[in-house]
Amino acid sequence: MLINKESIIKYSNKYDSVMKGSFDEYGEKELKEWFKNNRYLDKEKFIRLGRWKSRRPIKHYENNSDDLIKEITKFSLATINEEARIKMLFVLNGVSWPVASVILHFAFPNKYPILDVRAIWSLGWEQPKSYSFDFWQKYCNKIIELSNNLSIPIRTIDKALWQYSRETQNNLK
Repeated sequence: MLINKESIIKYSNKYDSVMKGSFDEYGEKELKEWFKNNRYLDKEKFIRLGRWKSRRPIKHYENNSDDLIKEITKFSLATINEEARIKMLFVLNGVSWPVASVILHFAFPNKYPILDVRAIWSLGWEQPKSYSFDFWQKYCNKIIELSNNLSIPIRTIDKALWQYSRETQNNLK
């Protein structure tokens, strides 16, 4: 993908057009609103957020207690240690790097991008065999650098990278 302001805006607008009126659009708005007033997730919001990212592990999301979800997400969102912040979320059933990245993005939209195989592909990066904290930091730094250099919000870049892959990457369609 040619990464410049014009292409990011073009593909982000396409994403918005495709998602208009969908569960994805409304779920994202609802969850971002929730995090404006709350620094944790309850079970209902956690399941909604998990479904927003991937419906496949829904049974795993449901296997977490409300108390556990609240405690883990409170700790994660309160700590200043970046590695603890993301890795603490893995205690929750169904949470891996991509789902954890969504939690962090919705809680801190100007600080964390959403980790997704489509976005990684659109950046021209090789998909790692497994994610690591070092990879996560590298990914965050790249998206933040693009956001700063292009004066475009992180989420706009997320949407553009995802949409570009959806339209051009044959094996993920």
